[in-house]
Amino acid sequence: MRDHGLFQAICRVNRLDGDDKEYGRVIDYKDLFRSLERSIRDYTGEAFDGYDAADVAGLLEDRLRKGRERLEEVREQVKALCEPVEPPRDTAACLRFFCGGDAAALAANERKRAALYALVASLLRAWAGLAAEMPEAGYSEAETQTIRGEVDHYEKVRTEVRLASGDYVDLKLYEPAMRHLLDTYVRAEESERLSAFDDLTLVELVVERGEKAVDALPDGIRRDPRAAAETIENNVRRVLLDETAINPKYYEKMSGLLDALIRRRKQEALDYRSYLAEIVALTRRIKAPDGRYPPGIDTAARRALFDNLPSGAAPEDRGGASVARERGDGGPDAGGGDARPATARAIDEAVRRVRKADWRGNRIKEREVRNAVRRALGGDDALTETIFEIVKAQHEY
Repeated sequence: MRDHGLFQAICRVNRLDGDDKEYGRVIDYKDLFRSLERSIRDYTGEAFDGYDAADVAGLLEDRLRKGRERLEEVREQVKALCEPVEPPRDTAACLRFFCGGDAAALAANERKRAALYALVASLLRAWAGLAAEMPEAGYSEAETQTIRGEVDHYEKVRTEVRLASGDYVDLKLYEPAMRHLLDTYVRAEESERLSAFDDLTLVELVVERGEKAVDALPDGIRRDPRAAAETIENNVRRVLLDETAINPKYYEKMSGLLDALIRRRKQEALDYRSYLAEIVALTRRIKAPDGRYPPGIDTAARRALFDNLPSGAAPEDRGGASVARERGDGGPDAGGGDARPATARAIDEAVRRVRKADWRGNRIKEREVRNAVRRALGGDDALTETIFEIVKAQHEY
């Protein structure tokens, strides 16, 4: 590979395809870079004819020098971002600064957290690029250990802030390549404390393990009951926000119960163990509704329709006459003469009958589903729009 081909290959390696890539790396096994300056000169002489020499100068720069410049730049940026954190800048202080103590503060601090995640990722990559060659890059042994400690600290801060804020819903914090970087260049031991989250979200872990899920949290969070409580609450809150469109009435009710539980915790109206028992019970209700529904309301979609229909909503039969209201058997808010079970089943059957592949986002296909919902609701246009949006959110359809 010579001349233009060599220059083009390097350009292609350096193409950025996302925020997680800052540059490419070319390994020169045959010392081809000796001819690179001539290749650049020849290439720019033809392809970049008319450009000033200064515009194409410096295309080949010293890797270690540039790596050191990048590492120092990112170190300063991370330190500047974390400067306002209250001393001793431990986990609790970082969580207060980047998360806050309630839902409003959590939302207000979203940009700060995004900056933290991006800068720490850049710091880890910059450190990994030089970690094996720190003396060659001009660092003393003491400086190397200081930087290693900083990278370890900020990586742990990012991990705990991500977890405490619920920003990582799936909580698969590290892909194998990232784990390799951490284990090779930052820590000698395995990240055992995070291993519980490889396949489960924190909410799923709470559902599966109950109160013992707290044992899987990072040490800095686990040792602080307030931080552990807020971490679980923020993750549950994120699930509620993400799932509300599927069943607005049910998840709004669960959100109200969560708010009430948080108020009781902050008022110290219950001890930590009692709080854990209640948050576990609430989390399980959120992930697996335990209300008794009438016969036939046996899928998530039908439950969502049932919960969001007014009790007077009755479907039409094939002849256009309203189907007689039927009695529920103890479902949520169900009483005698509740027509919602029949209506929910009618809508569900109508949607399944008319829906086509990839119907969401297709105006004609959506119109067919909307019309089916309208017919099942007896022509109630306002209610049709409400229920249609719930239908669109269902995974089953």
